[in-house]
Amino acid sequence: MIRADTAPTLASLPGNAVKRYTGCRGVFPSVTRVTSASIATGCHPGRHGLLGNTMVLDEGAGLICLSVAKPEFRDRMRKATGRTLLAPTLAERLAGHGGVIVMSNVSAGAAYFQDPDGFGHVYHSAGSFGPGLVLVPDAEHLDIQKGEAGDAVMTARFCDEVLRERKPPLSVLWLSEPDYTGHKSPLGSPAHLSAIRAADRCVKQVLDAVRALDDETLLIICSDHGMETTARTIDVDAVLVEAGLKAGRDSTDLVTAPNGTATIIYRARDAKAGEDDLQRFLQDQDWVGQLYMGAELAQVALPTGGPVAAAVSLRAENRPNEFGVWGFGDIAADLDGREFTGFGQHGGVGPNEQRPFLFVSGPGYLDGADVATLVSHVNIAPTVLAHLGLPWEGMDGTPLPVGSVR
Repeated sequence: MIRADTAPTLASLPGNAVKRYTGCRGVFPSVTRVTSASIATGCHPGRHGLLGNTMVLDEGAGLICLSVAKPEFRDRMRKATGRTLLAPTLAERLAGHGGVIVMSNVSAGAAYFQDPDGFGHVYHSAGSFGPGLVLVPDAEHLDIQKGEAGDAVMTARFCDEVLRERKPPLSVLWLSEPDYTGHKSPLGSPAHLSAIRAADRCVKQVLDAVRALDDETLLIICSDHGMETTARTIDVDAVLVEAGLKAGRDSTDLVTAPNGTATIIYRARDAKAGEDDLQRFLQDQDWVGQLYMGAELAQVALPTGGPVAAAVSLRAENRPNEFGVWGFGDIAADLDGREFTGFGQHGGVGPNEQRPFLFVSGPGYLDGADVATLVSHVNIAPTVLAHLGLPWEGMDGTPLPVGSVR
């Protein structure tokens, strides 16, 4: 989708003193809130503990699935588990070195899990916080809507206030487009292409601002995932109830956490259905593409030995939609019953949703050569810290290589 007619700024980057990481792949589930935590911590979800756009907690009355998008999820997670993320964020690591400023126009959960414990500044329409999770004054709040117009306002403020005036060691800008439009329009449609162009214009503003600063700034431009066109919507809870594996839709024995083209199934210790029963059933379902259970959960960096019983990447097929964009996938019905059929979705390990782009420019990354080495979002945080001359030990990722590693 990065072409001269749709994203001229991004399309011009490769070879122009900018490295392109053609081997970049997403984390699992390949959803925004999980990826946000992985970018912030340099760790996979099994290490940082945020396991999905929706996630199952035990708040004292059994397992319950909650949306990470809600502003209050951060506090509910802390109350249920004793803390938020299990690994320190860049905001925490840089708190004594000048701090971090995040401006985000995606969900509150994705924004807040850049810095869930309030070490720096996070600006979001649901509430903007400074150190100590203290609300910023009303005049400083980021009062915008998702979509092209809100992204444009945020980008202009980011360039003027954050990059040119405040100049923290790390600045993060997270646009809502083209994800926001891609979830409610066919991929490759005029509306979707317009959203890509709008995002590309924001990239140009930031690029121009950074290039006017100095030659020592490290600039990382990436997407958090790709997308597949939704083929079928599967009500996983209903399927499990019908099969006799789950007592009822609202029961706490087996609880599913839908994540677009992926779903994670949690099992209570006293659940009647055993893991062997669940595995035999799931292996026979035509909507199951990849199944991970037991020790296999480690293959997608999810925790083993706990309440997570199974992770499913739903069926994907590589065929074009009406606008010539390749990739279809089944999805798990979401908590709100929204309809995505024919529109964009993501979450699993399908070939198109697992192809985020990643460009890097700055000291050490100026030769413009493509790098085919397999990397992911967990490589971003250690790259930032290495650039700032700070230690990055304790992360799953390592600094992005400057050349391909065979």
